[in-house]
Amino acid sequence: MTWRGCTGVAAVAAMSVWALVLQPPAESAERAQPATVEQQTTQATNPAALAAPAGSAVPANSAVPASPARPATAPAAGDFPRPPADPAARARGKQIFSVNCGFCHGSDARGGEGGPNLLRSPLVLNDRGGEAIYAVMLAGRVEQGMPKFNLTFENAADIAAYVHSIPVGRTQGGVFDPKAILVGNAAAGKAYFYGKGHCSRCHSLQGDFAHIGARFDPKTLQDNIVSGAATARLGAPLPTAPPQKIRITLPSGEVMSGTLISIDDFNLSFTDAGGNRHTLRRDGDQPRVEINNPMQAHLDMVRNWEDRDIHNLTAFLVGQQ
Repeated sequence: MTWRGCTGVAAVAAMSVWALVLQPPAESAERAQPATVEQQTTQATNPAALAAPAGSAVPANSAVPASPARPATAPAAGDFPRPPADPAARARGKQIFSVNCGFCHGSDARGGEGGPNLLRSPLVLNDRGGEAIYAVMLAGRVEQGMPKFNLTFENAADIAAYVHSIPVGRTQGGVFDPKAILVGNAAAGKAYFYGKGHCSRCHSLQGDFAHIGARFDPKTLQDNIVSGAATARLGAPLPTAPPQKIRITLPSGEVMSGTLISIDDFNLSFTDAGGNRHTLRRDGDQPRVEINNPMQAHLDMVRNWEDRDIHNLTAFLVGQQ
């Protein structure tokens, strides 16, 4: 581009003036640029910036009052809120849980002799409607002493509804009181002990059950009623359980016997009469194993327990001081 009549410095000055004329107004340019996060924060917290007319400068040394500290807020009721479950589903789930799960995880799902606390289990917390719980129940965790359960997805959904309904955290209202589970009828429990339950065939209130209510707290006593204090993790008997005698017939026909230490689908360990420890590999039904478990009657009743019988029997035995 040439400028007629302008040479040298004059031409340069003319071009600069023309460029300023073509440049958009400074106010428009500023309006086109959004405020930065820092500017927005300053405007939001500085009363001088809010009161100043648009486009005017705010003194750098204008006082900015400190924002009052926000008080710490307590978590909402329930750290993992869910819509309330159907009461009928919760009732079914409680029954199924008591019969199939309570003997390891405790009657309140807060952990028992052989199983962990389910209320703070990440798997249970992330479960919505029984899908995660069902997968574990179907496959089991044999290496941790949990067998497979032949239950339906609907059963797992009911169990989830019950477990998710148990208060967790601050909503519990304090430390768990073991006596809170004493909701049964002691007289009905006595009738069950001597009648339908056949408990008196093996136990005596003047013998092994003498003062049993003073020896165990209600929660432990109820857990032991259902589990028979029989099995901990990895299939090992609890220290308080009576010894389980085992008889093993090897494929060669040789017979070994002793006291069971642990057993699962892959291995079994036992001690012989001389105190020597043996560990054998299992492959299906070989070697053939026969276990004499004094608590087998309790295990056989696991799927036949009724919730009211468990609570009634607990109330009766707790009274045996």
